[in-house]
Amino acid sequence: MNIRSLTRGDGVVIGAAVLLFIASFLDLYSLDGAPDSIELPSLWGSGPVVLGVILAGLVGAALVVVARGLSQPRKVAGLDLGQFGAAFAVFAAWSALGNVFDPAGGTNNVGGSASAGPDAGTGLILALIATVIMAVAAIATPLVPALKGALVPAPRPAAPQPYGAQPQGGYGYPGAQQQPYGGQPGQPGQQPYGGQPQQAGQQPQPAADFSPFWFAVPVPRPLYAEDGSQTPIAELAPGTWYLAVEQRGPALVAQTQDGRRGVLQDTSGIQRG
Repeated sequence: MNIRSLTRGDGVVIGAAVLLFIASFLDLYSLDGAPDSIELPSLWGSGPVVLGVILAGLVGAALVVVARGLSQPRKVAGLDLGQFGAAFAVFAAWSALGNVFDPAGGTNNVGGSASAGPDAGTGLILALIATVIMAVAAIATPLVPALKGALVPAPRPAAPQPYGAQPQGGYGYPGAQQQPYGGQPGQPGQQPYGGQPQQAGQQPQPAADFSPFWFAVPVPRPLYAEDGSQTPIAELAPGTWYLAVEQRGPALVAQTQDGRRGVLQDTSGIQRG
């Protein structure tokens, strides 16, 4: 799991999950005029609240965060884990709203006035706030640019290394002076990576002036196959450095840590190393 792929929206989801966990230990009910000696149950004392609010909310937050950190999307019944997590968060918020309106679960309607039952306690109200924040963040993160930003920004290189030397940070750590990818310094006649020897009289390609460089994306972006199909082969995550080995118009051909190559169609806002 790549922590640097988490977004600001994921950070909001994590914060809401922490608030929900804290709220679960607070009072479920609030009784007017009750003496201090009465010990009111926490949210863990109600089965419907535990299953429909606490566990549903925590599971939803976990699915959203885990789905964002995976290098490849995982799907269940045609939906990825992030969509399942958002659905759990919405269900938890809906359940919390129902329990706030009727914390006694209908027992106050037996043999008496409907208004004679207990009110919602501090824990139940905080649980509603936490699950609503969680659901909104899970749904809005893919849509709001401010939430799609990296939670942990990519670090700038402290000591640039020439390409081909062993960098301190391992693969994904950019160097300041790059050699043509696949070539050796000082050897004449090397072609750029992926390039073809030019025939006599052939016009030089614009890509011949391209030099590979390291870059990081500001938000998660798909990497498409080089054959032009619109099926993503990988997802570039913020906080990780990738190597651009070729330029095709406004797009870049990038290489991932495991050696896969693909086309990055959206290059806006990328950070060069």
